[in-house]
Amino acid sequence: MSHRPRTPPARQRPMVRRGWAAGAALIGLLWAVLASTALQAAPLRIATGEWPPYATQSRADQGIALEIVRRAFALSGYQVEYHFLPWTRAQQETKAGQFDASAYWGASAERKRDFLLSDNVLTEQWLIVHRRALPLQWSELRDLKGYTLGFIRDYTYTPEFWQLLKSGELKGDNTPNDLAGLRKMLLGRMDAMPMERNVACDLLGRHFKPAEAAQIAAHPRAFTDSFTTHLILPPSVPRSALLLADFNRGLKRLRDSGEHAALLRSVACPEGWNEGR
Repeated sequence: MSHRPRTPPARQRPMVRRGWAAGAALIGLLWAVLASTALQAAPLRIATGEWPPYATQSRADQGIALEIVRRAFALSGYQVEYHFLPWTRAQQETKAGQFDASAYWGASAERKRDFLLSDNVLTEQWLIVHRRALPLQWSELRDLKGYTLGFIRDYTYTPEFWQLLKSGELKGDNTPNDLAGLRKMLLGRMDAMPMERNVACDLLGRHFKPAEAAQIAAHPRAFTDSFTTHLILPPSVPRSALLLADFNRGLKRLRDSGEHAALLRSVACPEGWNEGR
């Protein structure tokens, strides 16, 4: 009798191969589920900075934008912890992979080059804020060349604004922050400054008397038609692509539920201040 192993009939071999393939696929799926579960177990470390009311340690929710990011990640099964740093450092250390992500940023050309950018967290409302007594009128940025305009070095603004400042066509005043800009305007040391509407409202309500806030106005023309903002993730970190997909999925669920719109309505301008003169 031959002791050679018996060879299965040819018609049975495809079934054996399919069985092994199905088993391998199942094992791969289980590993993916386990990896995803392990990824979601520890809180994500997100670098950020102070920019109330959107990102701040002064609010229980740590700011509107940070709450949106937190809720979007939660809908995909993640917890987050925020680390407040100077904005420039937050971006640099995230790029180096020291944080899982940073929130939240405008979509500049440099960030599109250096990071993975999420879908739009929220669209900011940028206006030219000025002293109410100043007869400020403009339809294009070059119309502002007769005024002293505050700017903050680390802000995105728009490429045209930065080019006009760099060329000297617009007179700029390098200002440390928006609060300092408002104070300079009240003192007559500066004429106007691009600001985000809710940021201006929050600062005027918290740091100025009603009579002082009434001296500040915002030109109704939008400084930019669309200023989207984003979570940024380091492309050098392997799991960033998965985090980005999960965040975008959670962000869409947040918008579809109406919760995103409700969070954006949480800031009111103080009495005595409004858009326009």
